[in-house]
Amino acid sequence: MAVCVSTSLIPRNETTQRVFTPPLSLTSNAQTRLCSGGSVQSQGHHRATHARGCAVISGLLFLLLLIPLVSAYAAEPAIVDPRKMTFDAVEFIPPEPERVVFENGLVVYLLEDHELPLITIGALLRTGSWLDPPDKVGLAALTGTVMRTGGAGGLSPADVDEELARFAGRVNITMGRQSGSASLDVLKKDLRRGLHIFASLLRTPTFDPAEVDLAKLQAIERIRRREDEPESIASREFVKLLYGSGHPTARESSIESIGRIGRDDLIAFHQNTIHPNGIILGVTGDFTKGEMVAALLDVFGDWETGTVPEVKIADVPTSEAERAVIHFINKDTSQTHLRVGHLSIKEDDSDYIPLAIANEILGGDSGVGRLYNEVRTKRGLAYSVGSELSTGVFDQGMWLLWAETKLPSTTEVLGEMVANIERISSELVSDEELARSKEAYVNSSVFDFSSASKIVSRLVKLEYDGLPKQFFLQLREKVLQVSKHDVLAAAKKYLRLDRLKIIAVGSGGALSKTLSTFGNVHSLADESDGQRVANRTVDQSHACRGEQSAVAPSMIVSAFVEIGRKCGRASLRAKEMMSRTSYDLPSSTAR
Repeated sequence: MAVCVSTSLIPRNETTQRVFTPPLSLTSNAQTRLCSGGSVQSQGHHRATHARGCAVISGLLFLLLLIPLVSAYAAEPAIVDPRKMTFDAVEFIPPEPERVVFENGLVVYLLEDHELPLITIGALLRTGSWLDPPDKVGLAALTGTVMRTGGAGGLSPADVDEELARFAGRVNITMGRQSGSASLDVLKKDLRRGLHIFASLLRTPTFDPAEVDLAKLQAIERIRRREDEPESIASREFVKLLYGSGHPTARESSIESIGRIGRDDLIAFHQNTIHPNGIILGVTGDFTKGEMVAALLDVFGDWETGTVPEVKIADVPTSEAERAVIHFINKDTSQTHLRVGHLSIKEDDSDYIPLAIANEILGGDSGVGRLYNEVRTKRGLAYSVGSELSTGVFDQGMWLLWAETKLPSTTEVLGEMVANIERISSELVSDEELARSKEAYVNSSVFDFSSASKIVSRLVKLEYDGLPKQFFLQLREKVLQVSKHDVLAAAKKYLRLDRLKIIAVGSGGALSKTLSTFGNVHSLADESDGQRVANRTVDQSHACRGEQSAVAPSMIVSAFVEIGRKCGRASLRAKEMMSRTSYDLPSSTAR
């Protein structure tokens, strides 16, 4: 075996040498050669040395490649909790649509968008179900449905659908509680054809008798099915509890009211409520102003004006709005569906912004509200929990807390709701909560202007509601200026424990026993909608005569204070407020 002395890979001015035995064994017949430096190396040793040199070079290259990765890792910032991240307020100035008014009073907003060869036309109609006669609730909704499906302008229902299908056009017409709406989506090249059908459906609907009958049957079937979902029952009946079942904001159609409606009623409703001077159009897409105005004048310009109804919805009587009640609805379900709250302010109220911020901190949509953290995250009592402030300009707003929870957890969840209401209306919110809620409101508002159609739709709605076109931008500035003291003052004034109305939907025996903590509970088996209406009418007549049973206030106070104590937040103020509360339970279940 040959032995070779090799100088190590160090600078030449260092004399240290390493003696090593080549790692490859050499056979006895290994050929040798005389190195020019006087050493003898075998061919096997030469190969080993070459391999070792390659390995060293590869190692150096690997280290060179690794250095940027190590540096990047070292420079990477520490992980930040996304809930503690802050962002500067987004500054955004939306484009300004053009506004045109025709001689017949029809208002048009136009905003060009040439990105795609599409055109969208939306219409807001000054009509709605608030105009339904008391004995024919559902008339407006049926009118909107058959305006779309019942043919128009000399075209049968089938002809309208076939013509729209030929050029992939889409038309919708619906009636809401305080307005009606219509829309047309069409390719630029088919605008004239689409506009002709759209205008005909709005101006001269045929109301085909067969389509009227079909729409009535479909409405009746929906009425029969709306009792299937306990969440829907809880939400609908809560609105009735707040406004009253006969109020335009809360009333619902019944099988009887639909049965009273005929084709002549639909024709009369259309003729009496839908006029050009009660319509605001919003047009966006690939067009030029001159061409679009000419096309709209061609189909709407000769439409004669009419008497447009002014939206007027009466407020709920103060005595009823301030009355705290608990209603129980018997439904075979494994969960309790809770709705808690009371009437609130309108959108144009000066306290709207601080109250909206208070609601956002309490249980808003951000997923980090107090209710979400306390009820779901920390205690795991409910999958769905939160609060909502729903406001408008024509009727009183609604403040709602909701939760879906296990039957055994009902009392604890109600206690957490009450405790958190008391807390936000008696203590200043933290700087972090205020900043997070303000950021969420301001920065999310940008998405309200993310498309031309959204920009125009908001302006159309503002004009319909009689609000200035800068209304939402003004709200944004108010959000930036709101303080913790503003939030506390608004919460103290408008989030009232002594006015809470509670609806609980769940299984009779178990839920009735749970709710008995708050007073006497009457259980009612699931019934048809018509029977509920009868029961509700009887209950209201008893209430008018002062015969409605009331829960003793002391019982309510004791229950809430005990629940609050278990939740760790009982306070003297909550006890004092609840001591002034009388929770009424009807002798039979009105909801």
